[in-house]
Amino acid sequence: MATQMQPTNRSAPDQIIAGKAQEICELFADAPKMAKTALKNVLPAMIADAAKAEGSRTESAGRIGIRQGTVSELTIIAPFAPGGAQRLRAILRLLNGNFNGGVKVGTLHNMRFVFLDNDTKFLFATAYDGEWDPYIDDFATKIPDEMDIIFSAFEGWPGIHSPEVKDWIAEHQIPAEGWYVAHPDLSVAESGRLKRTGKAVEVFLDSVG
Repeated sequence: MATQMQPTNRSAPDQIIAGKAQEICELFADAPKMAKTALKNVLPAMIADAAKAEGSRTESAGRIGIRQGTVSELTIIAPFAPGGAQRLRAILRLLNGNFNGGVKVGTLHNMRFVFLDNDTKFLFATAYDGEWDPYIDDFATKIPDEMDIIFSAFEGWPGIHSPEVKDWIAEHQIPAEGWYVAHPDLSVAESGRLKRTGKAVEVFLDSVG
C-alpha cells in the first residue's frame, strides 16, 4: 500500500495516532484491493477524527466493560441451559418488545436479545447510564423476578440474589473493542426530559399557530 506516515514534529497524542495509522497501513498491505482503495480514501479523515476525539474517549465502566461519557455498554454471550432457548423465546414473543422492566431500572438505554448457533448460545447486549456495579444492583433490587425468568435460560445462572451473580455476569461479559455513542453525555433521564420538553413546545406552537 502506498500510504506512508511521514515523521514530523508531533505532540505525544499525535505520535500515538500516527503510530496506530502506520500499523493499519501495514496490516492492510495484503488486504483486498477494494479495502486498500477504501482505506486510502478515508484514512486522512479517520486520523483527523481521532485527533478531535479527546472528549469521546472510552474509559472503564467499572469492573468490566467500557463507557463513553455517562453511557456504558454490556454484552454477554452464554450457552443455553437445556430447554432455555424455548422458554426464553416464548417469553420474548409474549412481551413483543414491551419491556416495562427497563423503565423500572431507570438507567437502561436499550437491550438486545439474539439467539445464536441454532439456539445453543445467546447474546444479550445493553447500554446503560453510569458504572457496572450500580447497574447490576439496580436489576437485582428493581426487577429481580424478571432477571431470573430471563437469565435462568442460561447455563449456570446462579440467581439474581446469589452472591455469585456478579462473577457469573463478568465471566460471560465480552467488552466491546469499538463502540459508537451518538450522545454520550445524555442520560436516560435527560433524554426523557428533552422528549417531554419537545412535545410541550410542539403543543404550544400548534396552539398559537
